[in-house]
Amino acid sequence: MSEQQASPRVRQAMQRAVRLASRGHGLVEPNPMVGCVLLDENDRMISEGFHTRLGAAHAEVEALRAAGSRARGATAVITLEPCNHQGRTGPCTDALLQAGVRRVFYAVADPFPRAAGGAQRLRAAGMEVHQLRSSAAEELALPFLKRVLTRLPWITVKWAASIDGRIALSSKASKWISGERARRMVHRERGRVDAVMTGIGTVLADDPRLNARDVSIRRVAMRVVYDPLAHTPPQCAMLARAEDGRVAILVLPAALRDDEVAARAHALERAGATLVDLGTEGQVTPACAALFELGVSTMLVEAGGGLVGKLFAEQLVDEIFTFIGPIVIGDANAISSVRGLRTDAMTDAVHARLIAVRRRGDDALLHYRCTSLQSLGLQ
Repeated sequence: MSEQQASPRVRQAMQRAVRLASRGHGLVEPNPMVGCVLLDENDRMISEGFHTRLGAAHAEVEALRAAGSRARGATAVITLEPCNHQGRTGPCTDALLQAGVRRVFYAVADPFPRAAGGAQRLRAAGMEVHQLRSSAAEELALPFLKRVLTRLPWITVKWAASIDGRIALSSKASKWISGERARRMVHRERGRVDAVMTGIGTVLADDPRLNARDVSIRRVAMRVVYDPLAHTPPQCAMLARAEDGRVAILVLPAALRDDEVAARAHALERAGATLVDLGTEGQVTPACAALFELGVSTMLVEAGGGLVGKLFAEQLVDEIFTFIGPIVIGDANAISSVRGLRTDAMTDAVHARLIAVRRRGDDALLHYRCTSLQSLGLQ
């Protein structure tokens, strides 16, 4: 059976598996979000499952448990190639074989060296296995694929802008461009990522806590400040409450040779902050690699245009959430969402693809992605 011959019910099952998998956002990282649907010999649904949290059973095992003996002779439709290694849980290939599953459709091949080879293992054991490509499943898997291949966190930048594309007045006042529903969504996302990053300008201007409030919190995010010269006040709101999560300050190593900068940095350490080295020229990439080793697999950036521009310049931005508020500022001196890029021609501009458009009260949410399978060398 070729991919084109997959029945409509198999394709519908893949769509259902993607929706199931997305429920794991904020609970399973750095593992991938995965969903699985089991079908009978007539391609009717028997059971379903998804990876619910880090360390818990994988999607295939959840679906097999729900099916019981009905799994024998079934078709498994899975968003990601079944894993073929012993990690926190056993290999999903073993579980599928032991349950007597007859055939498997999976959407995305697993590039993780320790887990890859699941499809080959199942075929070698006599199972019918097909890759059924799904753009929705590929989008779902991209954060995991990026982390595995680059050892960097998946980075989402967020800003709220006026209809004419300004994030603040020339005075830097920005409260409020977006409405309450949009702000609540941002807090919900803060409660699902490993880190929230901002710049020193935002810290000095607004003294934000950058924590998640009045929403269900799936994980407590580290707060990260891009602050090359260690100007973050030790008494700032982020360092006032340990229960709000860890704080990391990204500092330029060469600057620490200055006694005043070193004194400020040591004061931040005494207040509970962790210092993380920026690159020699203030690049963010080495710091992101260090944050990844500290357990940061997903990071939300809420910052001014200077830091956002730096992230774009270093090709670190994977995803964009832009809230368009129902106002027009119209001031040429008002502040833009991204600054500092050299764009002499349209070919030099950052190109993204539109994932979704949603309404949040009177605001429009535009969801874009810059990272793709192609940019990761997987297509």
